[in-house]
Amino acid sequence: MKSDKIVVCGAGGFIGGHLVADLLRQGHRQIRAVDLKPFAEWYQGFPEVENLQLDLQDKGACETALRDARIVYNLAADMGGMGFIENNRCLCMLSVLINTHLLMAAKKFGVGRYFYASSACVYNADKQRDPNVAALKEEDAYPAMPEDGYGWEKLFSERMCRHFREDFGIATRMARFHNVYGPNGTWVGGREKAPAAVCRKVIEAQLSGKHQIEIWGDGHQTRSFMYIDDCLKGTQAILESEILEPLNLGSDELVSINQLVDLVEGIAGVKLERTYNLKAPKGVNGRNSDNTLIKQRLGWAPAIRLRDGLEKTYRWIYDEIRRTGYKPGGPLPKGVH
Repeated sequence: MKSDKIVVCGAGGFIGGHLVADLLRQGHRQIRAVDLKPFAEWYQGFPEVENLQLDLQDKGACETALRDARIVYNLAADMGGMGFIENNRCLCMLSVLINTHLLMAAKKFGVGRYFYASSACVYNADKQRDPNVAALKEEDAYPAMPEDGYGWEKLFSERMCRHFREDFGIATRMARFHNVYGPNGTWVGGREKAPAAVCRKVIEAQLSGKHQIEIWGDGHQTRSFMYIDDCLKGTQAILESEILEPLNLGSDELVSINQLVDLVEGIAGVKLERTYNLKAPKGVNGRNSDNTLIKQRLGWAPAIRLRDGLEKTYRWIYDEIRRTGYKPGGPLPKGVH
């Protein structure tokens, strides 16, 4: 109901900012937006909602955030693309404090619905060694061998949500996000994911006239990428559902990183010379989302093709580069995240 207090944790981030915007479009006004970052660094800000800067690793901050809340979206985590999570495993695992303390606060205040944003990084690495990967089903998370650091934290926090539901009656819902991308997100600085990184690199080559691009890995590794609008619809459908177990939330349009570069080159109208950094972080060799269960249970399927979502993302990053005066290799201009 639109009169319920909704708390979005991680509201200063990419998905959280878009979620607050979408809730406002639907007419919700009882929204509390919470993030660790200073307000000036939030990707999107909305003065018409209650905005709080809190460190949600702290138990007291979580109680402040969730007091009188009816619905909670936990999107808060210290994370980024593969370049970040492979080099910051401890920081990623410390996000377990966020979910644990939020669940404790949810129990204390009798929260009605609690959504946890998990990740496809929970899946068993042995099932992701081949670029021609079979799409991952929800059951493929066990036996457990997730992405070191980040994936273990996500898998543990899924179990924590399950047991808070079983033991304390909190209505927890979970989605395993598969590579969400789109405008108003990180595109430079080390935390950006592959779609934003490739868009930025192609734009840099286009603007500089140096028609070269460095690709991490051999370019044959495969992924699926979900546009933010599809993510928002799926997230809210899962929260409102009666499905208790984690669900895949991702696109099943599998592409290699080389094909991703092909698509962005086509949008930019350029052709670049490619070099491959085989020492750079590249993650698993193949990962795709099996959407059978979410289609059966919720009728959800991604509606936005990768080419169309990339074009919107590319145009936004291009405008940001021109607006901020960002120069490759230089310091980040004010306002660039």
